[in-house]
Amino acid sequence: MLCAALVACSAGSVEPSPTGGAAGASRGTGGNAGGGGTSAGGSAGMAGTGGDRAIDAAAPRADAAREAAAPARADSGRTDGAVPLADAARAGWNLVWSDEFDVDGAPNPNNWVFERGFVRNEELQWYQPANASVQGGMLVIEARREQLANPNYQAGSTDWKRNRQFADYTSTSMTTSGKHSFTYGRFEIRARIDTRLGSWPAFWALGSGVRWPQSGEVDIMEYYTNNVLANVCLPMASTCGWSSIRQSLNSLGGTAFTNAFHIWAMEWNATTIDLFLDDDLVNHFATADAVPAGQANPYVDKPMYLLVNQAIGGTAGGDPSNTMFPVRYEVDYVRVYAKAN
Repeated sequence: MLCAALVACSAGSVEPSPTGGAAGASRGTGGNAGGGGTSAGGSAGMAGTGGDRAIDAAAPRADAAREAAAPARADSGRTDGAVPLADAARAGWNLVWSDEFDVDGAPNPNNWVFERGFVRNEELQWYQPANASVQGGMLVIEARREQLANPNYQAGSTDWKRNRQFADYTSTSMTTSGKHSFTYGRFEIRARIDTRLGSWPAFWALGSGVRWPQSGEVDIMEYYTNNVLANVCLPMASTCGWSSIRQSLNSLGGTAFTNAFHIWAMEWNATTIDLFLDDDLVNHFATADAVPAGQANPYVDKPMYLLVNQAIGGTAGGDPSNTMFPVRYEVDYVRVYAKAN
């Protein structure tokens, strides 16, 4: 989650906050206008074009073990521990949009735009497109320890985005805002995440054309400091309350979990949001609980767009100073399904 607990997030930014119990921490970037497009009856409405963690801080990632867990596609027989699925053919669902990351090079500009600079949560990384590439059938977001001058630097400023003369890390945050947005459906990512201290990857959704937190926010996958989280924002005046479920890395298998690809998904309709990890239900949320009666509900008949990002440090990610870089977030695919009639 991304809004510091009980600390207001400025509109148009995401500010994380780790909290425990029923209320968790999560993020909220202000919603940029996404593509329009909705559809009724619980099907995904698709807009056309237009429009955080740690195993042991001292334990470097076992790259050889991770590479041995090859990112086999669902229809070719998995060897990496993820739940097997028929490729693009989930029972009861029709595939309406996906990025399979099959063409090497930069991510498809018809699907993704990039956030730039210091964005939210006092994170340490400078976001830029250069840290994302498609290679060997996967999107790879690589956070690096490298220094860049901050072009917005102002000596003496109290704004964290301006009082840092340099960024000491770089990474990428990608979004479908303005390209594709959807109302209802199943939103799915198959990915392998880096669980060392300082790493803060996420796959999440925000409401199109509405500023945060009134946009709502669903963190389908978020990881930091040894916890995998599944969060739904309850919009308040200037921040979020949270329906948040967290699972410790150890409870999920520790290093074995880290070395494998996993499937995170949201199934969303007018009444419920269900968040899954490898087809196990993690968080069941009634959309009627999102806001008090009479307030606009961001999860009913409103489109949302998707974000994929790898943050470093910040208000929840932990101290990366003893972590070996690069930190890699590897994505096999992102898919959106509509409920079959």
